[in-house]
Amino acid sequence: MLRKVVESFAGTPDPRLKQIMTSLVHHLHAFARDVRLTEEEWNAGIAFLTAVGNITDDRRQEFILLSDVLGLSMQTININNEKVGDATEATVFGPFFLDDAPLIEIGGDIAGGAPGEPCWIEGSVIDLTGAPVPGARIEVWEADEDGFYDVQYSDGRLAGRAHLFADDAGRYSFWGITPTPYPIPDDGPVGAMLAATGRSPIRCAHLHFMVTAPGMRPLITHIFVEGDERLDIGDSVFGVKDSLIKRFDPQPAGTATPDGRVVEGTWSRSRFDIVLAPAPGGAA
Repeated sequence: MLRKVVESFAGTPDPRLKQIMTSLVHHLHAFARDVRLTEEEWNAGIAFLTAVGNITDDRRQEFILLSDVLGLSMQTININNEKVGDATEATVFGPFFLDDAPLIEIGGDIAGGAPGEPCWIEGSVIDLTGAPVPGARIEVWEADEDGFYDVQYSDGRLAGRAHLFADDAGRYSFWGITPTPYPIPDDGPVGAMLAATGRSPIRCAHLHFMVTAPGMRPLITHIFVEGDERLDIGDSVFGVKDSLIKRFDPQPAGTATPDGRVVEGTWSRSRFDIVLAPAPGGAA
């Protein structure tokens, strides 16, 4: 049986596609033999994947969520983003990025009215030699203090996300919200799978970044909160890397802010210096 299926792809014009399909068939058949897959289980698997597709739309990507909780996302990221010198490490993209986030100036506020403790983030974007990367585009997005991204609300709000550009010296800064742990969306088939297997849906507290610049390898990453107790328990999508854990220093009420903003109550601050690797084929 396996031989016949493999041979059916023998005439595939694209060599890479042929390699992928042949390997996929080998592994799928090996899996079915290994677990002695029943017809009822096969049907349940088809129903599960159908449900994942049915709940996916332009504001929710359940297939990415499934990939994340199975560790496939991080495995793919690790394969395609090998560590280069001191370059900032990559981690999962997540299902909640939008490509129409508003533009803010340096020092602006990404919160957009989302609830949470204010947090000042600053840093520089540099290359492997330590030279600044002027004009780097920085996309940032995060959940509010209740653990929800804007796209999870039904009112069409746009909050907790923005993009900005580093200045001529590669510096950037913005106001956001102090990250807190939250559950990935567990009201769909992926959540049901986690419940059935006794796994927690909770993600460690984090803030998303996507950084791009001409001639540089695009970076998709997070920063995580030092001291977050979830770091010892585990992240539901396996996205934590030690180099991405950063200090978020709490600031008592009344503490002067870097830009003179008046904050009612406590706030926090953190620094994240971003090191970009050259694009493939570029100079190191």
